[in-house]
Amino acid sequence: MRNGAILFLGLFAALALSWAGIVVGSSDQLGRLAPYYDEGEGASFPAGFPGIAVRGEQVYRDLNCASCHTQQVRRAGYGNDEARGWGTRQSVARDYIFQPAAQLGAARIGPDLANLGQRKVDREGLLRLLYSGRGAMPAYAFLFEKERIQGQLSSHALDVSGVEPGWQVVATPRAEALVSYLLSLSSPYDYPEAKAAASAGEEKK
Repeated sequence: MRNGAILFLGLFAALALSWAGIVVGSSDQLGRLAPYYDEGEGASFPAGFPGIAVRGEQVYRDLNCASCHTQQVRRAGYGNDEARGWGTRQSVARDYIFQPAAQLGAARIGPDLANLGQRKVDREGLLRLLYSGRGAMPAYAFLFEKERIQGQLSSHALDVSGVEPGWQVVATPRAEALVSYLLSLSSPYDYPEAKAAASAGEEKK
């Protein structure tokens, strides 16, 4: 019985130390990350999200977009992310310091979105994609409203098919915020830790 208690305490201590080292230690290390100041550029990276994009990040989470999209570019040799134009370097922890809940994702039914703002996409095209869907991408028509045309067509009306004559489709504030968030996703700056990780990956080959 005495040996059993000692064994139990030993197992408990081992688990507690492991948990502290992995969870608490990592949280403390990553929690202290701050924007990297580049003296040559005279600016800090990454920049925070604009206000409407912060609201869009909440919409992204509400819709569970991370179930089909990732926001993490793998280093060269671990996939074809760079060749696909999804980023010019691997993602690092500093990329996510302004995100309250980083949407890393685990599956790529759709493309990676970590640097969507750097690609040739526009607001109108993203809104149409959200409204109509495409392929495996479902339609999120509930993020839009159908309104009667009063006089002239609204400058915010979407150019989509299947709308009854005399009506127009207009994005709601949630749709506008989501698109602003998606267009703000951009990690072009090459941090020192990203260069070090890339170099380490090259040495292992």
